[in-house]
Amino acid sequence: MSEARSTRTRSPRAETDDAATADRAAGTDCATTADRAATVDAGETAATTETAATDEAAAHETCPECGGRTRVDAAERVCTDCGLVVEADRIDHGPEWRSFDDDDTNPKRTGAPLTRSRHDRGLSTEIGRSTKVKGRKRRRLARMRTQHNRARISTKRDRNKVYAYTEIRRLTGVFGLPDSVRDAACALFDSAQDESLLRGRSLEGFAAACVYVACRTADVARTVGEICAEAKATEAEHRAAFDAMNRELGLPIAPTGPAEYLPRFASDLDCDAGVEHRAGELAERAVEEGIANGRNPVGVAAACLYAAARELDAECTQQEAADAADVTPVTVRRTYVDLTEE
Repeated sequence: MSEARSTRTRSPRAETDDAATADRAAGTDCATTADRAATVDAGETAATTETAATDEAAAHETCPECGGRTRVDAAERVCTDCGLVVEADRIDHGPEWRSFDDDDTNPKRTGAPLTRSRHDRGLSTEIGRSTKVKGRKRRRLARMRTQHNRARISTKRDRNKVYAYTEIRRLTGVFGLPDSVRDAACALFDSAQDESLLRGRSLEGFAAACVYVACRTADVARTVGEICAEAKATEAEHRAAFDAMNRELGLPIAPTGPAEYLPRFASDLDCDAGVEHRAGELAERAVEEGIANGRNPVGVAAACLYAAARELDAECTQQEAADAADVTPVTVRRTYVDLTEE
């Protein structure tokens, strides 16, 4: 009996679906194999890294001489077998300071740096105040604070320094002067006190004169009138202190020129850079030709700015220039006429 042959045929669409299914199966197998390989590689890498770290830690904890175990004792790492000090003076990477008042908001314990503007260079301590202390303990701390202040300022010499330094710090703060000028003024007051120049003269006058001399030596343009207007001393007291220091100490200062006041006056008058540059050239010419001889350098600087503004068609009147320099318009006009003469 012959076998019956099947007459059923497959459609092209079914063959295409079978092929796509086979491709997906092959791709899934490949992806699974790749993921498995990547997982194996990552595990091997992590194991290698962990092994290296373990070996390094073991080598670090092992004595290089006898191979024994080491232990940390205070700031040293010591071998427990032979006693060899493997590490000493370990670095503490934490904060260096500690606060005894408020550990959370103010962790500093080092205090302020040394300063020349304190009679004790800022090395002394202070007994603070607290609202938590009540009754007998608060009164006892008040008495201790009084005795402590008396011990800090025990002589008249120290009291004079404290008063003069306070005035110097106030003046430098009013004028916005740098700390270098403040320290120079305090050092100059110390020199005047060492030479016994304070007897019979005003401490306020010496404080103002020291600030003025420090400004002159640092090329900071400040006039005597400006300093005396903010100081507690009069111009006569300032002049007496300045003459005494200049005579006894030999101050290293030279006569001021009009060019030193130009930047400040130009800033007050809101002049541009071109006007300021031209005013500098006019100030140099006024000094070379002798126009500035015997005249107030402040008025000469104001006249140079006014002349430069007139040449460059900038807005600046004689009254504005005179107000910036604190002189009269007549002073500005006379210097301007001499500068513009051919």
